[in-house]
Amino acid sequence: MPAMIHPAALCESEHVGDGTRVWAFAHVLPGARVGRDCNLCDGVFVEDDVVIGDRVTVKCGVQLWDGVTLEDDVFVGPNATFTNDPFPRSRVHPERYARTVVRHGASIGANATILPGLVVGANAMVGAGAVVTRDVPTNAIVVGNPARVHGYASTTVVNTGPIATLAPVKPLLPQTESSGARLLELTSATDMRGSLVAGQVAGELPFVPARFFVVYDVPSIEVRGEHAHRRCEQVLVCLRGSVRAIVDAGGVRSEFQLDRPDVGLYMPSMTWGTQYAYTKNAVLLVLASLPYQADDYIRDYDEYLTELAMGAAPEEDGVRAARLRPSS
Repeated sequence: MPAMIHPAALCESEHVGDGTRVWAFAHVLPGARVGRDCNLCDGVFVEDDVVIGDRVTVKCGVQLWDGVTLEDDVFVGPNATFTNDPFPRSRVHPERYARTVVRHGASIGANATILPGLVVGANAMVGAGAVVTRDVPTNAIVVGNPARVHGYASTTVVNTGPIATLAPVKPLLPQTESSGARLLELTSATDMRGSLVAGQVAGELPFVPARFFVVYDVPSIEVRGEHAHRRCEQVLVCLRGSVRAIVDAGGVRSEFQLDRPDVGLYMPSMTWGTQYAYTKNAVLLVLASLPYQADDYIRDYDEYLTELAMGAAPEEDGVRAARLRPSS
């Protein structure tokens, strides 16, 4: 079906896709590009240097200024505000407006404000009234002023609970070549002298660590991780405080509350990991199976999904396949 332009709308652009609906009192300038099957509601304003993908919904009272790109399947709630000039002055225009990108499938809540030059990640959710002052991670749910990560979309929350309920030999994600993340029970002992956690490197851990690092003094608003490793495997242990850890096996996401030094989270290679909501006193120990290698990191989520779909190369001796095989 051709685009539907309401008689009370002013659509000056010739680049409006089939099936798109432009409703009353909306104004689309000549340079704007609007994809197919979009819905631009009453009172929407779209400036020249704006790109809107397919199946995008823009609710009433939204202005899309020069430099804004909305990718496919984006939802923008009523009266959400986009900006494009970090230091605006009347009659003073920058040579080039900041580019703001809302990635595919993301949603912007009513009355949210997006500062210029930011990226809202794919499938992210910006809460109503939030003020977004920096990039929003893929799949993140952000709320508040300034907006902070409150959780992750389509994620199953797994509480560690009493040690007896951990069932450490059973994976908590589908046992596939690209998942196998699970909780590990570490040996602990407590008496009047204090508490101790210990582990045999050979036997109790899924690999022999080649390095370790410790994360601490993280402001609670910070998100760490947000990458996958092509070959390296990791075990995360929260020695003090607590931290929330997301493991993502290509769209199957689980969230773990790490708050005990006798519980480790095993993350196989080709698992997308994110850590957030650190308490002020949190200390996170990370054991890694390989030395640091810059080319082992995948830091772009779309690139990760592409490589995951293509299939990771097996290890020469089949060790990785054996590690991820379900335990009996």
